[in-house]
Amino acid sequence: MHTNALGRTGLDVTPICHGTSPLGNFPAQYGYEVAEAQAVATILRVLDGPLNFIDTSNNYFDAERRIGLALRERGGLPDGFVLATKVDPEHGSTDLSGARARASVQESLERLGLDHLQLVYIHDPELHDFTTATGPGGVVEALVGMQQEGLIDHIGVAGGPIDLMQRYVDLDVFQAVISHNRFTLVDQSAHPLIEQVAAKRMGFVNGAPYGGGMLVKGPDAHPNYCYSPASEDTRERVRAMERACAEHGVPLAAAALQFSLREPGIASTIVGMSSPERLEQTLELAATPITDELWTTLDELAAVGRSGIPEMAS
Repeated sequence: MHTNALGRTGLDVTPICHGTSPLGNFPAQYGYEVAEAQAVATILRVLDGPLNFIDTSNNYFDAERRIGLALRERGGLPDGFVLATKVDPEHGSTDLSGARARASVQESLERLGLDHLQLVYIHDPELHDFTTATGPGGVVEALVGMQQEGLIDHIGVAGGPIDLMQRYVDLDVFQAVISHNRFTLVDQSAHPLIEQVAAKRMGFVNGAPYGGGMLVKGPDAHPNYCYSPASEDTRERVRAMERACAEHGVPLAAAALQFSLREPGIASTIVGMSSPERLEQTLELAATPITDELWTTLDELAAVGRSGIPEMAS
């Protein structure tokens, strides 16, 4: 698989990034258990190629420790691989101070078995006060400090609300950005952020191309979008996408994934994968042929969400 430059970091990443949230074993969110052996086998399969980009987080329950087990089995992170993580509060806490950020990084290093980190994001900044986070003793100051100390190569921010993400980007201290659920077949409100990131020569990574599951299972089997109930207008729009895809023999999930992959401003798209088989399925979806005729139809249906989803259910 070819690679894309991740902004001006000097890192080259594959268009698909392995999202490891499911590997942490969180059945309350995903509806299924992931055993340690399965998680390790999944990471080992990823390390065998063709992907070179892995995304995790301090708060993905047991994911970092399990990744560390796989890395130790492989003798460390292979050359050419990029492993990114995120700083988080302790489970059950809301504290993401500078001191907590440093503790979060140390925990990640220990679990992963590494002596430094290539890329670390602030996770879910919308859960924290911007002034506190960016002020003295805050998480931003701590990440910049750890980067200057050589503990972290590159720093970024990973969140949802576009206006808040733009405020962080305007600080001009980050090298990479993750946006989730805001560039999909349903919602493309991340466009201004993508353009801002490109203008600053930062790397843009797109998370949740399936909108949390609706664009894989369909709106009748999975009526939520971005963790909330979608309106009937949204569900009907996705049903129309399903019908168009079915007429062309294309899985809706293939169109959803490739919608992100074909956007030139996106360096990589994060896809959660909980088994080696899921990786193979994702690669198949990425390679599924989609005609210009189908893209014309899908682009027209998607364009309703250019500014977000005004018809979201209350």
